[in-house]
Amino acid sequence: MYSVPNAQGQPLLIASRAADLLLLGDHVWAGFPSPAADLGAKRIDLTAELIVHPQATYLLRVKGDSMKDAHIFDGDVLVVDRAVKPVHGHIVVAVVDGEFTVKYLYMRNGRFRLRAANATYPDIVPREGQTVEVWGVVRHAIRHFPV
Repeated sequence: MYSVPNAQGQPLLIASRAADLLLLGDHVWAGFPSPAADLGAKRIDLTAELIVHPQATYLLRVKGDSMKDAHIFDGDVLVVDRAVKPVHGHIVVAVVDGEFTVKYLYMRNGRFRLRAANATYPDIVPREGQTVEVWGVVRHAIRHFPV
């Protein structure tokens, strides 16, 4: 069963139970439409689609706009996998001085920093004595659209 982060923004572990939903066709055209008669229905397991490591996967809700240019927006829910080894260029969740943040991971020439995807935010460059931990790698962002 899926969970959402608690009110304090702490991540909650995703249980490994399947979330089986109906999938219509293999895709939907974002350009010219195709005839609806081509739609075939089959079941898709959302857990299998979104989660590779259930025991190491968490959900976090985004607060703020520092990753808007990466198409991660305020209110989105991130699927974060702690079993993936973070590398340069990954979008990661990090803990900076005890607070969660989502940023691009920059690791080049022995330099480490966290970069926002919004030019109005400065890079986070660890200072002497500051605690910065890369907590997990963002695998997906789930967005809710108004209805």
